[in-house]
Amino acid sequence: MTELTAHPRTTISKKENARLRAEGKIPAVLYGKKHAATHVAFDAKEFAKAWKDAGESTILTVKGLDKDTDVLIQDVAIDMVREEPLHVDLYVVDSATEVEVEVPLVFEGISPAEKELGGTLMKVMHELTISALPKHLPHEIVVDISGLKDFDSQVLAGEVVLPPHVTLVNEPDEVVALVSEVHEEEEEVSVEAPDMASIEVAQKGKKEEEEQ
Repeated sequence: MTELTAHPRTTISKKENARLRAEGKIPAVLYGKKHAATHVAFDAKEFAKAWKDAGESTILTVKGLDKDTDVLIQDVAIDMVREEPLHVDLYVVDSATEVEVEVPLVFEGISPAEKELGGTLMKVMHELTISALPKHLPHEIVVDISGLKDFDSQVLAGEVVLPPHVTLVNEPDEVVALVSEVHEEEEEVSVEAPDMASIEVAQKGKKEEEEQ
């Protein structure tokens, strides 16, 4: 299980947050139904690695507090210029209570409709919402696309094989993936622009003829 070391904070302010970031740390807060908000800081590099390894659907264990605490990454505020985390919200989970999370999908296999019929794989969904006890939460869910044999075939949410002890929250008939037929683009019909000079000359000649 991925671990993070927390550094408790007693001062909460924008100035203090700026100081922490300058020191290579990220301000964060832990909270939960049975856990009062606790303000901490993490080493920026350590958090970046943990975030990459665990994502937002796998349990992290926070050390450095009164006791080890299992959490899920709930929200990460990002500096859009530097593309770096500015602040982290962590949700404290209860080991005996199921939680709902969105788990990323990984598509595997070869689709005959894509390989043999020249279609294009359409990934309609990139995550599935599931429910499970914290210890059973998967890091990712594999979707087998080998059953997409023609353009009428679809992979539905209810057909995705889930890990043990995991329950699907999405509607089972939601489309996860399909193969779309590629249509050749119709040739554009070029319309020649009218010769405005000729039109003006013709109109002028018609007017002179009517005046005679």
